[in-house]
Amino acid sequence: MTEISRLPGPVMELWEWQYQGSCRDADDTLFFHPEGERGSTRRRRAEAAKAICRSCPVMMECREQSLRVREPYGVWGGLSEDERSAILAGRERKTG
Repeated sequence: MTEISRLPGPVMELWEWQYQGSCRDADDTLFFHPEGERGSTRRRRAEAAKAICRSCPVMMECREQSLRVREPYGVWGGLSEDERSAILAGRERKTG
């Protein structure tokens, strides 16, 4: 018989918070910029995505996950790529 006591617990428990995300039914193109999008068009799209994040009950879980895995693209937890990069750089300066 296989010994299962050493297997990791259900992964679902680690990700279940995502089912509560306000973005779950939103158009994902709002959270990820198309190739070549720049300037005010990009800012308006990102601000619309962040507005959804602001009312999200799991915004902080999403934000921390995106920082933990260094998510390179899109708006996650109310933060853009540049904002996440700045936070991570600040953390590295403090520990480095």
